[in-house]
Amino acid sequence: MGTKIRVIIVDDSLFMRDLIAQIVRSEPDMEVAATAQDPFDAREKIKALSPDVVLLDIEMPRMDGLTFLEKIMRLRPMPVVMVSTLTVAGGKATLRALELGAVDFVTKPAARVSSDMIEAFAADIAAKVRIAAASAPGIARRGRTVVPAPQSTGADKPPSAALGVAAHNAVVAIGASTGGIEAITTVLCGLPADMPPILIVQHLPQPFTRLFAGRLDALCALKVKEAEAGDILHPGHVYIAPGNRHLRLGRGVSGSVTLVTDDPLLNGHRPAVDHLFNSVAQQAGSAAVGVILSGMGADGAAGLLRMRRAGAMTVGQDAATCVVYGMPRAAHELGAVMRQAPLEGVASEILWCLRSLEKAPAAKLR
Repeated sequence: MGTKIRVIIVDDSLFMRDLIAQIVRSEPDMEVAATAQDPFDAREKIKALSPDVVLLDIEMPRMDGLTFLEKIMRLRPMPVVMVSTLTVAGGKATLRALELGAVDFVTKPAARVSSDMIEAFAADIAAKVRIAAASAPGIARRGRTVVPAPQSTGADKPPSAALGVAAHNAVVAIGASTGGIEAITTVLCGLPADMPPILIVQHLPQPFTRLFAGRLDALCALKVKEAEAGDILHPGHVYIAPGNRHLRLGRGVSGSVTLVTDDPLLNGHRPAVDHLFNSVAQQAGSAAVGVILSGMGADGAAGLLRMRRAGAMTVGQDAATCVVYGMPRAAHELGAVMRQAPLEGVASEILWCLRSLEKAPAAKLR
């Protein structure tokens, strides 16, 4: 049925090239276009074969995967899935790759693995290759500047939001999945330090959420941390849902707090965007802004609709700039999105929504 997804595998390990090639060949809708032992070998094969997806190792001699990825995204954007390790160094490099435009990542199995681990690795590769083949990273990145590495100068920070009392007493809730690392980074880097509290659910496992929070803290004007149970919400602070745990907005004796739980998966996810949005609708009502960014599936759509019905303002990333226009599409089709914008305009839309709180509460749906 149709043309198969053509994959090029780039890894300096012969064992990993062979293992991944076997996995790809075992899928009826995929084929191995070529394998390459380093980026120099891969560059010529990519030019000659124009694959649908590149599976790219991060750690390689002669040229590392990040350097090669940046060259790909500048010269010939295409869907790339990174092959990462679960080390801290591997996690940091993976997050940088996702900022640079990689669609997603898979983690290599440990040296000693069981058949179950290999099966899980194979299923992950198959799923991520299909997502990547259906994505539009080249379109999403066209005309955009790559997010810079963290700088310590503090220069070029966004100007003050000059928000009123109502806005500062509000809360911003953001949900994302595939393509969300780049999207969240772009949005937060466009927001000033004097924002109301921001709660974020991004579908990521540990230790990536902790590393992601640390990287965002170094990049943007806001203070960013991985959420812990009972965190008291403060203006100018961002709270990222920890991997494999749900994040909700709660109320404590000192005001708004984070609730972090191990409840069952929702929509196949933990953390789930819907859990966050539902709690914000219940606890904050019209004193909130909900934002849904790039991601596969429909997690967050129903919760964003509940937020809008509670009087909150809602924003969705548009199709042209989403790596995967799944979650924003589902929310838009439900009528949950009040304002839709390209990624570069989402920060401005959030500020517009917050300033509108000073004028009148958002109208509730009938």
